[in-house]
Amino acid sequence: MNVQTHTVNSLLAAINDIGRDNTRGGYSRPVYSPAETTLREWFIAEAQARSLEVSTDVNGIIWAWWDMPGSPKDEASRRGALVTGSHLDSVPGGGAFDGPLGVASALAAFDVLAAREAEGSLQRNRALALTVFPEEEGSRFGVACLGSRLLTGAIDPAKALNLRDADGNTFADVASSNGLDPARMGRDDAALASIGDFIELHVEQGRGLNTEEHTDAAGRGPAVAIGSSILGHGRWRLSFSGQGNHAGTTLMVDRADPMVAAAQLVVKVREVARTQADARATVGRLEPVPGGTNVIASRVDLWLDVRHPDDAVTAMLVEKIHGQAQKIAAFEGCSVALTEESLSGTVNFDPTLTRALEKSVHRREPTAPLLPTGAGHDAGVLAAEVPSGMIYVRNPSGISHSPEEYVEHHDAAAGVAALADVLEDLL
Repeated sequence: MNVQTHTVNSLLAAINDIGRDNTRGGYSRPVYSPAETTLREWFIAEAQARSLEVSTDVNGIIWAWWDMPGSPKDEASRRGALVTGSHLDSVPGGGAFDGPLGVASALAAFDVLAAREAEGSLQRNRALALTVFPEEEGSRFGVACLGSRLLTGAIDPAKALNLRDADGNTFADVASSNGLDPARMGRDDAALASIGDFIELHVEQGRGLNTEEHTDAAGRGPAVAIGSSILGHGRWRLSFSGQGNHAGTTLMVDRADPMVAAAQLVVKVREVARTQADARATVGRLEPVPGGTNVIASRVDLWLDVRHPDDAVTAMLVEKIHGQAQKIAAFEGCSVALTEESLSGTVNFDPTLTRALEKSVHRREPTAPLLPTGAGHDAGVLAAEVPSGMIYVRNPSGISHSPEEYVEHHDAAAGVAALADVLEDLL
């Protein structure tokens, strides 16, 4: 095997222009779009250049295998492997690091491990796989971590296949046009059996590494952290229906305008969330139908994201918001319907694996803290089936899902060093 010498920063630089969004800023890389497909091809090419055996499974997850020397490269020899990776899709107008940092770091960490094996300092006891999960953000079909949910059976394949994007394309049709067989999609016990432990490196998506608790005298936080938990969260669609009509001929007193109802609810969402400590509730997407400037909408759909450490509180908040929506709709002469699109409970990562990550990371970063997060990840979905853990890399802006998301070069390199040490110890 030819040992590669690429750094994580040079890998990220190679994809810097793919999927740029000139309207929103940042990047828009929805799953199976030309941009995300190009990134998938980039990852496959990088993996193959490293002599890794690459395959795409029934759910569209890419696997790049570093098998044990002399192994038959079959399911039996790969059972219980160590797996690391992330995703390449993005939110609309997202940052450069959410997803790709984890994928590029997996490739760069492999390079470190391959060099160590070549020099004789690494003795492996199991295979390693680098992975790319599709539709982690849910920006095209509305369900976050769709690939890992299908893999683990956390979503009914029939429900997933019937999901539609903004253009009306079903996930089944899009999957089929990208070489997948919809009839085979769903829980994959053979693939799950190949995962002994899963480690995901990700950009930190808040101010967790920049708080006073974790910063030094110069105001700088540690480069990396170890994930402890993921906040429970879900997505719901609220559809307000009213009377579509002409904007010029319909008197204000004669209107049943669902946009007015939706606007009032957006404010109520904030009010309800503020009644509970540690709660987060967001309306980040709203779509009027038919969407004309001089048309009173007949329906307005808005999407609600609610998160809290206590799943019972999350459910209570959604019910309170739904109750407010019903009152507002009735007052405006409209109706409203609530639909749950996805729901994930609070995840606490495997304590034994977390302690192992701490031990490995602290050799280089002794102040790296345990860090909870309010952001969802494929590692959180996989945690219900296999021991999973996370490494976060400092984001000095504290901003994510935005073009302002940022990782400094030396922090990205520190993340790769931490990931390589963790993988070596677990291998």
